[in-house]
Amino acid sequence: MASKPPIVLAVDTSDLSIAIDWVKATSGLVSVYKLGLEFFLKLGAEGVSAVSNETDSDIFLDLKLHDIPHTVAGAARTVSTLRPKFLTVHASGGSEMIGAAVEAAPSTFITGVTILTSLSQDDVTGIGFKSSALESAVGLASLAVAAGARAIVCSPLEILAIRESIGKDVMIITPGVRPQNSAHDDQLRTMTPREAIDRGANLVVIGRPITSHWSTGIDSMRRATESIAAQLL
Repeated sequence: MASKPPIVLAVDTSDLSIAIDWVKATSGLVSVYKLGLEFFLKLGAEGVSAVSNETDSDIFLDLKLHDIPHTVAGAARTVSTLRPKFLTVHASGGSEMIGAAVEAAPSTFITGVTILTSLSQDDVTGIGFKSSALESAVGLASLAVAAGARAIVCSPLEILAIRESIGKDVMIITPGVRPQNSAHDDQLRTMTPREAIDRGANLVVIGRPITSHWSTGIDSMRRATESIAAQLL
């Protein structure tokens, strides 16, 4: 993974043939492929295996598990047979739940999701968090790491504070990044990929700024990926 650009490509499609085309179009330029809930619910374990078989990059299974510890442990144990490098759980599920996932999938980096990048400060307050998005994210990250999580997902705006809190050995994965002049889409708390890496992120999650180029062909998509990768190496 270290020899490739620190890009996590968000494979946000439930069409397996398109997903595999995206993997082939970005081969060698992406460190991790993120497969989310829509993909998993439609294509299941077979879909994950099909994508995994097309690449030597890592797989990020973004299921954001959040339930009682016994249920999350069972789910983590089940998907661990797919050998994802990363599996997300909501840090707000608590230390016992996170610890159960860690114990059930010891070879996987259980990854604590802090505050979703689609949420504004008003949203965070409305949900019931007493502290700001920044303070809440730091607290959730610290809780997750104490419970055994080996990676954290956070907004780029929280990288510096979370890195200071959790140290250098835990990976920080950052969605909510957008290349210069890109639309923010549904991300409210954003910065550029380069800025996120400079602040201490290990990996940045990028989707539509790359995948939207698929409509104009594989070469267009690859050029878009190359352009972003060049900013990160």
